[in-house]
Amino acid sequence: MSSSAPAVAAVQSPAAESRLARILGSSIGQKLVMAVTGVILSGFIVGHMVGNLTVFKGAEAINAYGVALRKFPALLWAVRFGLLLSVGLHIWAYLALSFKSWGARPQGYKVAAYKEASFASRTMRWTGPILGAFVIFHILHFTTGTITPGFAFKEGDVFHNLVAGLSYAPVAAFYIVAMACLALHVFHGVWSLFQSLGISQPRYESTARRVATLFTIAVVGGFVIIPIAVLAGILKLQ
Repeated sequence: MSSSAPAVAAVQSPAAESRLARILGSSIGQKLVMAVTGVILSGFIVGHMVGNLTVFKGAEAINAYGVALRKFPALLWAVRFGLLLSVGLHIWAYLALSFKSWGARPQGYKVAAYKEASFASRTMRWTGPILGAFVIFHILHFTTGTITPGFAFKEGDVFHNLVAGLSYAPVAAFYIVAMACLALHVFHGVWSLFQSLGISQPRYESTARRVATLFTIAVVGGFVIIPIAVLAGILKLQ
C-alpha cells in the first residue's frame, strides 16, 4: 500500500500539470486570467486613489498615510510582488489572446466596420503601453525620487513631493494624459468583465455599461482632480 502511493501521485502530477497547461493555453483560460488580474489591479487602483485623496485633508493626513504604508515592510513588498505578478499575467494573457486573434485573421478586413468594438477596445494596444510607461515614471518620480523635474525630493514628505512634483506643468499634463488612457482601459476592462460573465443586455442600454461608466468616472476623476487642484493653486506648499 505505502509503496504504491508515491507512484499514483507521480502519475497524477503530470496529468494535473497538463490540465493546467491546457486551461491556460485556451482562450477561456486566458480571458479568465485577464479578468482575475484585472479585478486585482482595479482593487489596487481604488485603494491608491482613496489614499491619494487624503492630500485634501492636508500634509499631516497624507504623510500619515505614507507612514502607514511603510509600517509593515514585509507586507508592503508582498503586495508589490502580487501586483507585479498580476501585471505580468495581465500582459501575457492580452498578448496571447491578441496573437490568436491575428492568427485567425492574418490579412484583416478591407473595410473596417466597428459595429461592436468601442473606441476604448480599439485603443487598448496603445493605452496599455502608455500606462506601463506611466507606472515606471510614477515609481521613479514619487517612490524612489530618481526623476524629480522641477522640485527637490524629500524622503517621507508625501505632501511636499506630491504638490511640488505636480506643480511642474509638463509632468502634471503627462499625469492627466495617463489618466485619460486609464479611463479607456478601465472602461473596456469592466465592460469586458461583464461580457465574460455572460450578460447579454443591449450594449448601450445595459447595466454593465452604466456600471463601467460610473466606475471609470469615479476612479479616474479621483486621480485627475489632484494635478488639476495643484495647477489651480488649490493645493499648494505652505
